[in-house]
Amino acid sequence: MKVSALRSIGEKREKDFNKLGIFEAEDLIRFYPRAYLDLTERTSLKTAYHNDMVLVACEVVRVTPVNYGSKRKMVKAFCSQDGFPFTVVWFNQPYIAQKLKVGSYLLYGRVQNKLGQVSLVNPTFEELDKNYRLKGIVPIYPLKGSLSQKIVRDAVKEALQKTDLVSVIPWQIRQKYDLPPLEQAYFQIHNPTDIQSKDNASERIALEEYFILISAFKIIKGGKEEVRLHNYTVKASEVKEFSKRFGFEFTDGQKMAVNEIFENLYAPTRMNRLVQGDVGSGKTAVALCGIFMAVKSGFTAAYLSPTEVLASQNYAVLQRYFPDYKVGYLAGGMTAKEKREMKTKLKNGEIDILCGTHAIFQADVEIPNLSFIVCDEQHRFGVAQRNALAEKGVGVDMLVMSATPIPRTLSLIFYGDLDVTTISDKPKARQEISTSIIPESKYADMLQYVKRETALGKQAYFVCAKIDDDEEGSIMSVTELFEELKTQLPTVRFALLHGRMKDKEKGEIMTAFKAREYDCLVSTTVIEVGVDVPNATIMIIYNAERFGLSQLHQLRGRVGRGAEKSYCFLLMGSDGETARERLLTLKENADGFKIAEKDLEMRGSGDFFGTRQSGKMLSDIKNLKYPTQVIFAAKRLADDAFESLYTDEKLRMAAIKKYDSLKDVVLN
Repeated sequence: MKVSALRSIGEKREKDFNKLGIFEAEDLIRFYPRAYLDLTERTSLKTAYHNDMVLVACEVVRVTPVNYGSKRKMVKAFCSQDGFPFTVVWFNQPYIAQKLKVGSYLLYGRVQNKLGQVSLVNPTFEELDKNYRLKGIVPIYPLKGSLSQKIVRDAVKEALQKTDLVSVIPWQIRQKYDLPPLEQAYFQIHNPTDIQSKDNASERIALEEYFILISAFKIIKGGKEEVRLHNYTVKASEVKEFSKRFGFEFTDGQKMAVNEIFENLYAPTRMNRLVQGDVGSGKTAVALCGIFMAVKSGFTAAYLSPTEVLASQNYAVLQRYFPDYKVGYLAGGMTAKEKREMKTKLKNGEIDILCGTHAIFQADVEIPNLSFIVCDEQHRFGVAQRNALAEKGVGVDMLVMSATPIPRTLSLIFYGDLDVTTISDKPKARQEISTSIIPESKYADMLQYVKRETALGKQAYFVCAKIDDDEEGSIMSVTELFEELKTQLPTVRFALLHGRMKDKEKGEIMTAFKAREYDCLVSTTVIEVGVDVPNATIMIIYNAERFGLSQLHQLRGRVGRGAEKSYCFLLMGSDGETARERLLTLKENADGFKIAEKDLEMRGSGDFFGTRQSGKMLSDIKNLKYPTQVIFAAKRLADDAFESLYTDEKLRMAAIKKYDSLKDVVLN
C-alpha cells in the first residue's frame, strides 16, 4: 500500500516522506525511531554540558524572521527556561518561522555552549500543552522538509493498523522457539511502554530480518559448487619466482594465502575464496600471485575494483608487475570510442588481464578464456554483482578480498559460502601510526603543525563525516571545512573530494594529490579504502566519535604507507565518556580484527551494521539495538528450518526478494 493511501498523508507530505526513502506503508513501519525521549527526564540548561543531547521545557519569547542573507537560511528563537535565557537556531529550515509561535514548548537537541552563550541547534520541538497527552517514552524520528514528529507518529500509527505484518519464519519454528508475534514487536518499537519492551521488540525484529537474510544466502548459494573446468599448468617454483618481483619476503600469512590459492586451483572444484587482512597486510601481492597462476597457465584474468580511483591505481600496479602480458582497462569514465576499442580487443583475445570497475558487468563485454577473477574490496559489491562477473566465463575461480575487518564470529555467518583466508600479520616494513585524541584547546596547534609539515613537503588528509550539514548542526560539512581551512592556512594548497563528484573528477584530484600538486586533501570517507599516497603522513578525522572504530582504522591506514613516521589525529565533537573510551581503543590498538571485535562489543550489532552499511540488505535492521546473540539465534533458526524442510513459498519469495537487493549493498 502506497503511503499516499494513508489519510494523514497528502501529495506534499508524500514527497517529504519519499525524501526519507518511504514510499510504501511497510517502509513507514520499518522507519525506526533514531532516539526515544522519557518525558519525565527533563534537563536544566544551567547544568548541561557542551554537546549534550537534552530535553528542555521552556518558553519561546520571540521568533525572528528567516535570515536569507547568510550562507544558510537561518531561523532564530529567543527562549527562557525558568528565567535562564538561551537561543535556538535552525539552519536551512525556513518553514520553522511559520510553525513556531510564542508559547510553551518541549525542545530536544544538542547544546552549544561557547564562552558561556548557550544555544540549541536544529532541535525538534512540540507544544508543551499538547505534549501532556503523550505519556512514558516517546519516539523521535529523523525528519525532512516540513514533516514534524507528530505527523510521522500519526502516519506510523495508521500504517501499523492497515498493514499485514506476517512473520515468514515457519510456524513450526516460531512455536518451537516460543517467538512472540511480529506484529507485537513492530507496535512496541514505535510505542514502547518502557525501555525493556523496546529492546525486546528490537531483538524480535532483528531476528526476523536476519532469518530472511541468512535464508536468502542458503537458497541462492545452495548447490553451487562446480566441478573444475580450467586445468592450470603453472608450477609452484614459477609462482615463487614471480613473488620475488615485489622486492620483499612474503610474511607467513601471505605465503599461506598463496599456497591455499594454488591448492584450490588444482582441486577438483572451482575456487571461491575470501582473503581478508588488515590494512597493509599485503593482500594485493597475494592477488597478483593468483593472477600470475592464471595467465602463466594460458588463461585470462580480471581484476575488479569498486571505484575508478582504485581501478586506475590497480591498473598501474598490474602494468608494473606484468610487463610481459597485455593489461587492459575498462571503466565508466572512458570515452565511448575507448570503450569500443577495449571491448574489441577483449573479444579478439588480445588482452591477458582486464582491470576495471562495474563497466565490466555490461552485457557486451566478452572475455574469452576467462578463468580467474579478483574482486577487490569485496564488501563494496553484492553477491549478485560478483556472480554477474563470474558469468563472463564458465567455472571461473573467484578470489574476493576485504580490508574491512568483520569480527571472526560474524564472518562464519556472512562468509559461509566462502573458504576464508585471514592474513593476520603485516610486512616488517609497515610502521605503526601514532594516534592521538586532540582536544579543542589544541586544535590551533595542530593546524600549525600541519602548516610546518606541508612546508617540508609532507601531505595530509582532513576527513569529514558529511558532505552537507547534519540535522543537529553539530557536524561541520566537508565543503564548509574546505573553505575554513583555506582561510586559516592560506599558504597551504587544499583540494576537495567527496562522493557526489563524478568519477573522472575524483580520479583527477587523486592523481594531482599523489603528484604533490596539493598539500592537503579535504575529503569524506571516499578515501577510506585502497587509496595509496606514500607521501601522506598526517590523517585528521573530524567528529571521530561518529564513525565506527573499524572505519576509523581504515582511514588511519591511508597514512604510514611510506618511509616517514605518520600520525593520526582524532577530533571529538562530543565529550562523552563512552565516545572517549571507544577512541582510546583505537589509539591503543593497531590490530583491525581486535578493533572490530571491540567495536561490536561496545556498540552492539545494531549500531555496528547500521552505521557501516547502506543499501537495502540491512536497511531493515539499521538503528535497532540488539545483541550479537540475535544473529546466531537467527542462523540456528534458519538451519533448523532448512534441515527440517519447513521452508515454504512465502519464505522462499521473501528470501529471493532480499537477495535481489544485495546488488545495492555497499559499506560506507
